[in-house]
Amino acid sequence: MDDALSALVEHRYADLGDVRLHYVEAGEGPLVVLLHGFPQFWYMWRFQIPALAEAGFRVVAPDMRGYNLSEKPRGVSNYRVELLARDVERLILACGEESAAVVGHDWGAAVAWVTAMMHPGRVKRLGILNVPHPERFARGLLRPAQLLRSSYMFFFQVPRLPEKVLAAGNFAFLRYTLRNEPIRPGVFIDEDIERYVEALARPGALTAALNYYRALFRRNPFKVRTLLRRIEAPVMVIWGERDRYLGKELAGPDPSWVPNLRVERLPDASHFVAEDRPDEVNALLLEFLPPRRTSG
Repeated sequence: MDDALSALVEHRYADLGDVRLHYVEAGEGPLVVLLHGFPQFWYMWRFQIPALAEAGFRVVAPDMRGYNLSEKPRGVSNYRVELLARDVERLILACGEESAAVVGHDWGAAVAWVTAMMHPGRVKRLGILNVPHPERFARGLLRPAQLLRSSYMFFFQVPRLPEKVLAAGNFAFLRYTLRNEPIRPGVFIDEDIERYVEALARPGALTAALNYYRALFRRNPFKVRTLLRRIEAPVMVIWGERDRYLGKELAGPDPSWVPNLRVERLPDASHFVAEDRPDEVNALLLEFLPPRRTSG
């Protein structure tokens, strides 16, 4: 890990009742919770944590349940999105706050959407990176092009085989993806890739990460409206338009569900937008997030 980042963050654990989460914390001020995606962990926010902490925010970035150093409950049912959203709510309370700004990428963004719906009083502002609103995604899956882009999710439903494929050759597929997915060459250096491999190679971690997808599809994504609630909090969607997995037409949710919405598109950014274009993402987040402390 970069020495400056290592010196900045403090490693902590929160007992949330049915699961114990590891998280890192940095800075003082209004609370911002950063939620990572697949196949990452808290470290994906390595460019955002210093920028937000320096700007006067208290930044908390957990390893979501099942990932890296957090507890890994067994069984698909323990990864239902309602439980993941409850983890966020309880983490905010465990940090001694009633509410926070919540920012998520990929699966973290999916959980962030649901947290804002299920626990609106806990989410002051919502930042979303490259994951559509659940209603938009459900409709998107009705289109053949998006169904093809999302075909890997259906493969993940198969028991045990996806674990074998993804772990084969010391996680060769993951290494290939991280080296070749971002638009800007060298986004993921060898140290970054090794950290992601190390986290997924922990006992139970890969199955836990895949269980996010399995739990989602056991609910049936075409019936996702049962979870939908109007989000009144300000929402900013940051979307890397060269995402191989999600079409750019999915970026903007229906205003009837998200009336206080801002969409920022980065034409030359990949799905891994926070790492692909950290300066642009940091600038947008600092502009969007709530007022923080000022010197003097």
